[in-house]
Amino acid sequence: MANQVETLVASTAIKCPADKFYNFFKFNMSDSVKIFPAAFTGAEIIEGEDGTVGCIKLWHYIIGIPLTVKVLTEEIEDAAKTIKFVALEGDILLLYKSFKATLTVSDGLAKWTFEYEKTTILSPPPELYVPLAITLCTLVDAYLLIN
Repeated sequence: MANQVETLVASTAIKCPADKFYNFFKFNMSDSVKIFPAAFTGAEIIEGEDGTVGCIKLWHYIIGIPLTVKVLTEEIEDAAKTIKFVALEGDILLLYKSFKATLTVSDGLAKWTFEYEKTTILSPPPELYVPLAITLCTLVDAYLLIN
């Protein structure tokens, strides 16, 4: 089987201003731990700083079981309100040879695009990340509307 990169998209409506939502994920994404503690149990910067390309964070999260992932902020495009994250290490790389998550924010919409390459033909699509992303966006949107 030839390895190929596959894509999965999760999008949801948002009510807060696109700039405010985008800047949360650019500069304050670690606050996801206090906004969505049922899923995100820890986040620490390993290298660099929030809001910059090259920042590496170690995330602790739960999707049925506790998991960890070390994530690199690979790309930030302010004009397009897009941030691209790449998994460097962690549990997700047991199922996928590569895993990238791109957040694109526009007026009224937040969209996550997951690009992944399966480790084996038996690796499932990362469908469990869709409700995680949508719930995170919904909770962040609600948080930003009152803060």
